[in-house]
Amino acid sequence: MTPDARLQTVIELLEQIDSTGRPADRVVHDALRGRRYIGSKDRREISERVFWHLRRKARLGWWLAKVGARFEPRARVLAELALTENQGVPELAQLFDGQRYGPEKLSDKEKNWLKGLAGKRLDDSAQPPEVRGECPPWLYPRFGTDADARLRALLEEAPTDLRVNALKATREDAMERLRAEGVEAQPTALSPLGLRLSARVNLAETETFKKGFVEVQDEGSQVVSLLTGAAPGMRVVDFCAGAGGKTLALAAQMNNSGSIQALDILKGRLDRAAQRAKRAGAHNITRRLLNTQRDPWIKRQRRKADRVLVDAPCSGTGAWRRNPDARWNMTETGLGELIDLQAEILDSAWRMVKPGGRLVYATCSLLPEENQRQVEGFLESHGDFALKPWREAWGEAVGTPPPEGEGEMLLLSPERHGTDGFFAAVLERKLEPESEPEKAEA
Repeated sequence: MTPDARLQTVIELLEQIDSTGRPADRVVHDALRGRRYIGSKDRREISERVFWHLRRKARLGWWLAKVGARFEPRARVLAELALTENQGVPELAQLFDGQRYGPEKLSDKEKNWLKGLAGKRLDDSAQPPEVRGECPPWLYPRFGTDADARLRALLEEAPTDLRVNALKATREDAMERLRAEGVEAQPTALSPLGLRLSARVNLAETETFKKGFVEVQDEGSQVVSLLTGAAPGMRVVDFCAGAGGKTLALAAQMNNSGSIQALDILKGRLDRAAQRAKRAGAHNITRRLLNTQRDPWIKRQRRKADRVLVDAPCSGTGAWRRNPDARWNMTETGLGELIDLQAEILDSAWRMVKPGGRLVYATCSLLPEENQRQVEGFLESHGDFALKPWREAWGEAVGTPPPEGEGEMLLLSPERHGTDGFFAAVLERKLEPESEPEKAEA
């Protein structure tokens, strides 16, 4: 493809993302897959440019507002070239020349506002902190005193982490298999099962992945699964199983012994989880579709589970490195609805935990109202549960040195730990008087 044709494709993809509200990765994947004439090198460059824009949307918008330009994909691409490559009107007119596969010719209005960007740079000291951090203004204060450092880290590209499937391989064995296929990976510091790829690769084409020796899973997500303390022979419930990433991790921890109930309200997710379980060789998983978070089946499981994992629906602020467009799809009303849903899920899931068992509440959010405050509210109304300090749970279940962190609930963040943002609280249900060992023996 010619440079101008690539730019036009970027503009078209940004228009689709803006107009449909679909996740950017799906828009890009589907659009490029349907254009088979685009080579792999062009696909990569187009994709990288689209995501570059999603990580700089606020700063580009700030400049466009200053020069009186409309906030639209074409204008953002023009501003990108002017602010980052120092291209002026003469150079841009050669790219935007109206040729068959390229963008339309520059208008006189565009030429005028582009002159206002001459000699400017994308980052400017006059930009407000929420603009520099690429964060919706209403959301910025919720990140607290660490907002600037945290938001900067969330603008970086996330690495690709793998979880070694302990049902089929050790970490050393998986590294050797990947290396034999030309893929270099290094052990992660926090997860004893984690590998971090040294460069981007098409992992799906490797035999190591096809045969289920590894799964793509962020290191922070792996740690959350380990903190459940799931062990062989247990009865475990993954309440919001989704596509099954943590479910598969739990199955490996349990060595395919005991049982896992993978619950979700979306059939498509559970179907994808079944495919992944087959590849991983996980045989102790039963998928169950719920009508609501208070499905009658839940009531029948009262006090039967040793472990219940609630990986709750959340804002996803901790995963902005991977989904940079998600920050602009959030609303204050939507966040409030999520917080209400989280509380409702917790108020349903706890019933399944047996005395002495654990309820692990987790999110991929960095917002206190979805994390610490949600747990505090639950404990206030459920006196038969107590918070187990995360360092104790870590020492029992993870096996690596614990990371830095304060308080009794775990919060992993990209700027401190190099992971996606993950929160986890381990809640233990107290033994009832008649169930205590001394009285049981008597």
